[in-house]
Amino acid sequence: MEKPRPLWDNPLQFVFACISYAVGLGNVWRFPYLCQMYGGGGFLIPYLIMLIVEGMPLLYLELAVGQHMRQGSIGAWKIISPYLSGVGIASVVVSFFLSMYYNVINAWAFWYLFHSFQDPLPWASCPLNSNHTGYDEECAKTSSTQYFWYRKTLNISPSIEEYGSIQWEQVVCLILAWLVVYLCILRGTESTGKVVYVTATLPYLVLMIYLIRGLTLHGAVNGLIYMFTPKVPKIPLLFSSAIAHSLVLQLEQLANPKTWINAATQIFFSLGLGFGSLIAFASYNESNNNCERHAIIVSLINSSTSIFASIVTFSIYGFKATFNYENCLSKVILLLTNVFDLEEGALTADNLDSMKDYLTSTYPNQYAELLPQIKNCSLEAELDTAVQGTGLAFILYSEAIKNMEVSQLYSVLYFIMLLMLGIGSMLGNTAAILTPLTDSKFLSTHLPKEVISGIVCFINCIVGLVFTMEAGNYWFDIFNDYGATLSLLLIVLVETIAVCYVYGLRRFEKDLLLMIGHKPNWYWKIMWAFASPVLIISLFIFYLTDYIRTGTLQYQAWDATQGQLVTKDYPSYALAVIGLLVASSTMCIPIGALIIFIMKRLKKRSVSTLE
Repeated sequence: MEKPRPLWDNPLQFVFACISYAVGLGNVWRFPYLCQMYGGGGFLIPYLIMLIVEGMPLLYLELAVGQHMRQGSIGAWKIISPYLSGVGIASVVVSFFLSMYYNVINAWAFWYLFHSFQDPLPWASCPLNSNHTGYDEECAKTSSTQYFWYRKTLNISPSIEEYGSIQWEQVVCLILAWLVVYLCILRGTESTGKVVYVTATLPYLVLMIYLIRGLTLHGAVNGLIYMFTPKVPKIPLLFSSAIAHSLVLQLEQLANPKTWINAATQIFFSLGLGFGSLIAFASYNESNNNCERHAIIVSLINSSTSIFASIVTFSIYGFKATFNYENCLSKVILLLTNVFDLEEGALTADNLDSMKDYLTSTYPNQYAELLPQIKNCSLEAELDTAVQGTGLAFILYSEAIKNMEVSQLYSVLYFIMLLMLGIGSMLGNTAAILTPLTDSKFLSTHLPKEVISGIVCFINCIVGLVFTMEAGNYWFDIFNDYGATLSLLLIVLVETIAVCYVYGLRRFEKDLLLMIGHKPNWYWKIMWAFASPVLIISLFIFYLTDYIRTGTLQYQAWDATQGQLVTKDYPSYALAVIGLLVASSTMCIPIGALIIFIMKRLKKRSVSTLE
């Protein structure tokens, strides 16, 4: 007898699970970067429009499909049409790729968390060299936080071609990260349902603490002003007033196609569309659950969190930039005061520029000799340091934290928050893989759910060892940049077309009437049938042309001799892996349809032969 499908304890638990999955690291590290690049006002308008046109409709569609079909991604699309079984397989493959590398971020978070209990923090200053006569040469050329990240954490090699050895400290952290994930998914919705209450709420508590602390930091206002100021060329003098100047900047950003492309991409990926996780979560709902309301709630909370996290990030970013700027000024003032024997207090930040001019004209030869040692201090240059991803999460934040009072406390809180965000996303990723597997009668009758979960975690952990090698971070970037982008766009495009034109929009309306008590209004139908598919096709074309225009794909490698990142071309075998990553998921859709077509033709032939 077939076991009844387990359900969430209540609709609230389902909402928490979706929030825990959707609100992830991208909200904390990519959205602030996009706001920095395009300005808050110039980016928020396209972002909110894309939320309405793309985010909410596609989220609603996936939740409704999962809830009605009561299957994971493979089973759900197979019910709609046997020819679409490849869509579900493609989602599982993409989720598998994501799980391979995503949990490495949690391993890094564990590593930093364990080191956060040291006083002082290990990234607070550069270590001494072997002779104890000065700072380590590599660290002296960069910063203590970058040194700790690239050398102590990653022990990164100079290029992807130099594999290096496995970093056993990172291996231990990775095993711990997978053990935590396994314990969270051990008993399916029974265990996951309890965990999501923590992973969904704790990050907001930490962000609120950081917001209060961030807004009280010296220089926080500089970061917030910078966040909402678009980065565009200078405006003609005709628009000299501050209001007109700001308005023109915003309009220029609205006319920039890349602003809209990045807004659509951020909405698309931050909600986790196409991975199959949302379909898997919704399949454990009661059949009369109001998935329309929940789609709106989750979408709005996800976008609000991105904006909230940006305010927190840029208040801290402003503090960090102001601290570095004032520290730079202090060093220049001290240098000039000592060399030119000036009275203490005669040289200040306010009169520094005028005093430089005076010293240049009065002591031209002496000042010219000293010039290479005088740094050009600029607050704008400090704020212009655009970082995203791991650079924002593990370098910029740790740079700001080390200069805070009670830095250990804020470091522990921050990396616990990263862990909660990462684990919450991993619960969704693994659900996208496990739900179709446990739905399989063959597997579920031969293996208990705990064993299936253990096998999936074990395989992912073993493959993840690649990312703990000295060249592992370069492979991490490959999976992160190319493992899902084009694949997810194709998957969601096929999903939308399948529901509207294969399954039938009218038929889908009737299903929704049975589930939530009313048919979808004109807004949902227009978005599903026309606006969202056109938008996804536009994104797909943009990414294809962008890849073609780029030519040889390149990556950022760490040069220890210079203490900075340098650009290098990917070797041929890395390009082959990139091609394989894209093809292995996207080709599941046509191959799956072709196999079903061939099987049906063979079956028809065998029947006609028997007759």
